[in-house]
Amino acid sequence: MNKQYLSGFTILIALLIIAQGIAGAVPETDCTISVGYQNVTPCVASEILEQKCVFILDVRTPAEYKYGHIGGAKLIPLKNVPAYDPVNLSDSQLLPNRMDELPKNKDMKVLVYCKAGNRGAAASQLIADAGYKNVYNIQGGINSWVNAGCPIVFDPTEWTASYPSNPMT
Repeated sequence: MNKQYLSGFTILIALLIIAQGIAGAVPETDCTISVGYQNVTPCVASEILEQKCVFILDVRTPAEYKYGHIGGAKLIPLKNVPAYDPVNLSDSQLLPNRMDELPKNKDMKVLVYCKAGNRGAAASQLIADAGYKNVYNIQGGINSWVNAGCPIVFDPTEWTASYPSNPMT
């Protein structure tokens, strides 16, 4: 009788081990949503930039870029935004049709930003979907970058045209 219980117990353990192995074989991607890029704070973005070998992509409009941008950033607008720039760019001038201007090495880090984070997130997903493995979107865009005290390159003429009187003087 002990042999009967022992063999039944052995079969039960074997079935549990096999079932656990089968359950572990189901790919997690079937149940999870993969974003493909990572949202980062301005502080983390600054650390990424210190590592060099980073492609910085500004997906705002030309007028927004001219007003001020992160040093070394390449401008490739994601879309037209009439509220920020009255110039209507053709589809051939927008990111979906200019993906060939991104680095050929899809392992290279790509740091993306816009004004407030939404266009940056959309562009980051587009880039990740194209096979890039190290895509980072600055959460809150250049607004959060500036608010964190990080440096930008700006045209003083554009700045004074937008802010004719300096409240600090």
